[in-house]
Amino acid sequence: MDFLSQTYIALRGPTGAPQSAVDTIAKLSDRLSPSTLLADRRAAVLSLKGLTRDCKEDVGARALPGLLEVLQNDAEIDADIGKAVLETLHQLCEVDEGTKELGLKHTDYVLANERTTHTLFALLGDTNFYIRYATLQLLSTLLINRRHQVQSYFLKAPAGAPSVIAVLEDKREIIRNESIVMIQALISQSPDIQKVLAFEGAFEKLFNTVTQEGGVEGGVISLDALRCVDGLLRFNSSNQSYFRETPLPSLLLSLLLFPPTLQLQDAAPQEFALQFWDNQKVANVSLVIGIMGMLIGSKGSGSPDSSVYIRCFIELALGSNAPTALKTQTLRLLPTSLTFPLSSVILTPYMPVPDSNGEEWDRLEPASALDVLVELALHGEYNGLYGDNRGKDGLELRGAAVTVFNNFVHKDEIKQAIVQGMLSSEESTDAPSISPLLHALCIPPTSPLNLANVTTTHIATLVFSHLLGSSPRSKTIARSIKPPSAIPPTPQGQFFVPADGAPPGPQSVETDEDDAPQSVLHLLSENLSLCFLSRSRMEGTDDREAREWDRLIVGYLCLLAQWLWEDSKAVREFLEAGALGVLVEPINQTSESESLVPGLCAFLLGLCYEFNRQPGEITRSTIHPIISRLGVDTLIGQMTLVREDERFKAIGPDSMVLPYSTHAPLGINPADTEGEIWFDWAFVDFWKSNHYTVQKGFAMDPNTQASSSGPNAESAMLIGSLRDVIRAQAQEIDDLQNKLKAVSVGETQLNDLQSQITGLKTELKESEEKRKDVEKEQEDLLVLLDEMSTKRRKDKAHMRAAGLEVSEDDADGDEEDDDDDE
Repeated sequence: MDFLSQTYIALRGPTGAPQSAVDTIAKLSDRLSPSTLLADRRAAVLSLKGLTRDCKEDVGARALPGLLEVLQNDAEIDADIGKAVLETLHQLCEVDEGTKELGLKHTDYVLANERTTHTLFALLGDTNFYIRYATLQLLSTLLINRRHQVQSYFLKAPAGAPSVIAVLEDKREIIRNESIVMIQALISQSPDIQKVLAFEGAFEKLFNTVTQEGGVEGGVISLDALRCVDGLLRFNSSNQSYFRETPLPSLLLSLLLFPPTLQLQDAAPQEFALQFWDNQKVANVSLVIGIMGMLIGSKGSGSPDSSVYIRCFIELALGSNAPTALKTQTLRLLPTSLTFPLSSVILTPYMPVPDSNGEEWDRLEPASALDVLVELALHGEYNGLYGDNRGKDGLELRGAAVTVFNNFVHKDEIKQAIVQGMLSSEESTDAPSISPLLHALCIPPTSPLNLANVTTTHIATLVFSHLLGSSPRSKTIARSIKPPSAIPPTPQGQFFVPADGAPPGPQSVETDEDDAPQSVLHLLSENLSLCFLSRSRMEGTDDREAREWDRLIVGYLCLLAQWLWEDSKAVREFLEAGALGVLVEPINQTSESESLVPGLCAFLLGLCYEFNRQPGEITRSTIHPIISRLGVDTLIGQMTLVREDERFKAIGPDSMVLPYSTHAPLGINPADTEGEIWFDWAFVDFWKSNHYTVQKGFAMDPNTQASSSGPNAESAMLIGSLRDVIRAQAQEIDDLQNKLKAVSVGETQLNDLQSQITGLKTELKESEEKRKDVEKEQEDLLVLLDEMSTKRRKDKAHMRAAGLEVSEDDADGDEEDDDDDE
């Protein structure tokens, strides 16, 4: 009580007159001086903390220098004053809606030099709860306000990285959670800090947090920790390489309940395929998938880890009950040059039991991943169970499946094998079967339109165009495909049947024996004519159904354009099927509401004129008067409108789905709004590359050679065969280079052995020289000894001659010398 009374009297003043807030702040600021007692400074800081809420500007202007001095001198000594000063600084630097400039001003003063920041990172090493928590809050605020400056100070801080990692190991959840939030801001757009924290063990600590929180089943903390991992890896090749050297890549698979050691021939476990999903789990799994996709993209699809990741993605997208958005994400993260053997991997799809609210599932017959992928593109999830739903989310998934299929058939050999499989066997005596793709492509349109069938047929045209694009041999094989004369209502190649039920037997279709099967190209021409006829009857009636007819016509025209390009035999067959009148009529009957169909018809007419080089009933001379009557400028203008159409310009490499023209009602999720598909990126790229050739060909004389620089079908086939030869030679070169590398390794080993031999020879030579020197020295010693013995004998002889006495030893020595001489 005495302390409080003295503090109150000191603040009140000697006369007891009331003081203003500015005077009080000034007196409290004076008490922050190091010359005062620690208790006085503590009381002053606590008082300033209370005044900060209402007098933020005055406290910052007068007390901020003293507060920073207290932080540097007293925070480590006294926990109470440290907590108070940290909270006061946090309030001063916090940016509110009305005090943004003031908060940034205080932040700039705090970060005027690196001493304050270094002190804060040092305080993270303090185990006191309040010190750590307040320090983390202040650092988060400083990072939000001036991130780059704090990051530059962190790299010079003596206790920067170790203290941050130590906070991640804190057992108290509040501290750990706050540290994760701070680290997200600290590593943002700073590769250097990302590397420092990664090599200090941040990955292991963050994944420990995820595991403790329950993995992907965890809450917001798991999400934040995974975001930190993503931030450490994204756009940082060094961290990605380091991450692959740790056991953590397999932990990503374990989080998804996918076995990291699953073999190619083994089936995925049911606990992975069928899981319960909520919004939080979807967000967590989306981050895990994003990290895995990033590792696939940076390493390529050939590494062992990438192969397991790709298998996990395929199982998740094609054989699980994951939400549609996650399936779309996984398909888009697959590599563009997909070398994974989709046709060899057997999946076990599942289908929800009706009226079970997703809690009961039927296991379906196993099928190859390639078949399931095509089925997904054609009919949507679960064999078209929700085919009538035209939601944008579902169409995005089907569009992603089309893109994956295009990436898979990037090699000409794969295209030819798939198209070859559509040919009917002449030796078979059974009723001819038809694959789901061919069935969806050739089924005739009916009026009124079935919206699900329209989308299926349209996507079938996209898939089939990927099989024919830039592949003359595939086009040649495709001209020989003749589906049954009476196409059954459902494809007989259907594989989606419940595992506990027998597949449906072959459906009997009444056929006319005289009605011979027609080629696919002839059927497409007839279907296109039927579409135009039905579309002409829709004028002024149902705008929605008319739009659907237009969309189906666009699909047929895009497929035909890519098929007929540089294939003169296909052009002749198409024209002989009566397609010339089908193309001319829409160009004459142009409407302001629809510009795509006339423009595509003009493009296809010019393409037929350009590549009609085969003899037949309809020649270039037959088409030229029609082009002249329509007008070259008119045709070019119609083609120009295609490029200017928003449905054409909006297509990009990542998505082909557009929102439907009508606006969605308020309160509806954008993913649930209706979408539509008009083009894919492959056709847009094809159009942009070749439309000028067609426009230039309109003005060419019918008797001149082809104006395009591209070869005809025969030349294209020749080029294709030459490409095969080049590809084989390139493979031989690679093999020879590998052998050369092996020989080089052998030469290196031989050089090493030769060096060793040379070294041994040198040592042997040196040893020989040393031996010779030793022998020479021994010979010299023997000569010297002989000379000394001879001289000794002479001396003894002289002594005897002189009558001097010779000792017995000398005599014995003489005898020994004599014996030696003998």
